[in-house]
Amino acid sequence: MPRQRPYPSDLSDARWEFGPTLTVWRAERRGKGLDIGRPPEHDLRRIMDAILYVDRTGIPWRYLPHDFAPWETVYGYFAAWQKEGIFDQLNGLLRRLVRAAEGRDAEPTACVLDAQSIKTSANVPAAGQGTDAGKKIAGRKRHLGVDALGLLLAVWVTAASVSDNAGGIHLLSQIAATSPHVAKAWADTGYRTKVIDHGARLGIDVEVVQRDPGVKGFKVIPRRWVVERTFGWLMHHRRLARDYETHPHRFEAIIHLAMIDLISRRLTRESTLNWRDT
Repeated sequence: MPRQRPYPSDLSDARWEFGPTLTVWRAERRGKGLDIGRPPEHDLRRIMDAILYVDRTGIPWRYLPHDFAPWETVYGYFAAWQKEGIFDQLNGLLRRLVRAAEGRDAEPTACVLDAQSIKTSANVPAAGQGTDAGKKIAGRKRHLGVDALGLLLAVWVTAASVSDNAGGIHLLSQIAATSPHVAKAWADTGYRTKVIDHGARLGIDVEVVQRDPGVKGFKVIPRRWVVERTFGWLMHHRRLARDYETHPHRFEAIIHLAMIDLISRRLTRESTLNWRDT
C-alpha cells in the first residue's frame, strides 16, 4: 500500500544518517539468514521505521499498518538485531555523540542506578513474573544504570520480586565491563551493603543518597533525579507503559530502542512529540 504521509515516529533524513551500523550489519549478514540468496526485498530504513512505530505507539506486532513490511519480517529483523547486539551498539554510539556535543568526555566516569516495577500483559509467562512487595506490583522490574546526563549505560529486566540489591550488582558488573572509566555510582537506600561491597571490588564507589526525612511531599533528590527523569522519558513510548514482551531480553531491546529514538532526536534537535503535543 503506498504511503500517504510519514508517521511522526519515522526517521528523518538527519536521523537516518546514524544508520550505517544497520547497513554494515546487512552486508555482513548476507547469505547467513535474512535475505539469503536474493537481493534485499525491504529497505532497512523502512524496517527501522516500523520497529520505532511499534515502540512509540505500543501496538502488537501483528497490528502493524500494511504500508510497512509484513509484521513477521519486521519482527524477524528486530529479533536478529537484539540477538546480535545491534541496539546496544547504536545506543553506545549515539550516547558518545551526545556526550561530546555536551562538552563531556565520550566515556562516562559516573552513573546512577535505580529500578522500576511495571505490570505485564497476559502473554508474559507467569514463571517470568513476580511481586514487588514494597510497591505492591505484580509483574517485572526494569533495572537501569544511566550516566550523569540520564543516558542509558545498562539495563536488566527481571521478575518484579528480584531485589534492588541483586539488580544493582548485575548493573555494576555490566557497567564495569562496558564503561570501564566509571568510578562513581549513586543510588537510593534500596542498594545497601552488598551493592556497595560489589562496587568496591570493581573499583566503583557507590554512594547511597537518602531522602531528607524531615521533608514532606515531592522533593527533587540530588543525583537520583537524573535516573528518575530517564524513567519519565521512557514512558513517552507506549510500548513501555506495560511489559508486553514474552521474553525479558526483548523488553530490554525495546528500552534500548526508546533511548535510540530519544538520543537521535536530541542530536538532530528534533522534538519528541507526545500526547500532550498532539
